[in-house]
Amino acid sequence: MRAYLTASGAALLLVLTGAVPAVADDGADRSFTIEDPRITESSGLAASRLHPGVYWTHNDSEDGPYVYAVDSRTGKTVATITMQGVGEPRDVEGISIGPDGDLYVGDIGDNLDGSWDHVWIYRFPEPKQLRDATVRATQFDVTYADGARNAEALMVHPKTGRVYIASKNEDGGGLYEGPARLSTGGNNVFRRVGEVPWVTDGAFSPDGTQLVLRSYFSARGYAFENGRLGADHGVSAPFQGQAESVTYTADGSALMFGSEGSGSDVVRVDVDGGSGGDDTEAPSDAPGGGAATNGGSDGGANADGGEGGEKGSAALGAVIVAAAAVGALALRRRRRAG
Repeated sequence: MRAYLTASGAALLLVLTGAVPAVADDGADRSFTIEDPRITESSGLAASRLHPGVYWTHNDSEDGPYVYAVDSRTGKTVATITMQGVGEPRDVEGISIGPDGDLYVGDIGDNLDGSWDHVWIYRFPEPKQLRDATVRATQFDVTYADGARNAEALMVHPKTGRVYIASKNEDGGGLYEGPARLSTGGNNVFRRVGEVPWVTDGAFSPDGTQLVLRSYFSARGYAFENGRLGADHGVSAPFQGQAESVTYTADGSALMFGSEGSGSDVVRVDVDGGSGGDDTEAPSDAPGGGAATNGGSDGGANADGGEGGEKGSAALGAVIVAAAAVGALALRRRRRAG
């Protein structure tokens, strides 16, 4: 599902925040811009396990069974994968890599909030060579134990291989746990195991102990143990007009935040205690602008302030609330039109 901010509103958000993400020093896993003109609705990100610095992504809808490998060093597509053996994708919203080395693609969006009685997950091995190819993918039917719903976040646990989906709802969604192993013999029923805010994407840390969920205006991290959410905390995230995706770098040193749109930006933000990158600030015109931290509920975000930060936070909060109202109004209008 796409959400839009006015250009002036997005610019004001960037002006009011001063923090910027650190930059990796090895040429890979830096902030970058997706250069491929075919990728106009990047709705998911997954860091390659076989090809350092490469990120897998896909379009939102009306694109076909395609997955793209983008090199963070250049922003250029280095492989286009066509999935064979699956139906026509409806609304692809998430992508993740499991401990089995397979890519999991979530055709889980539902713009009408529960109009489809089932959705799909596609799975295929991550290609060992980066080149255009057609691969045979396995298709899994998915239903929810408590009824159909919209979702944009699909996460595969990096240790257990279990698949999780976070539903998307203005009033808060749910975290859904799939069966221990997906099956092609019938419906794979996902059951609600936790409550989450309005979510557009999510990602597990490489060790599986943290789950980060992002929304249009903020992000939160959760301790994750035995398949359940634990204590939560704010996570720095860039302001992006169409904030749709997030993944950890393969080494877990940073989060990569992506957005929709032609020539969209992917912004690196180092995590606390991460081993990658240095403390040098990126230029003020780096892709994605500044970073925000959601210190409370999912409805707003606070800029890092220092002395006098409370006034800056209040001003920023007012802007974000206004932007959120505009976004919600646009979303409702789109639903009515649908």
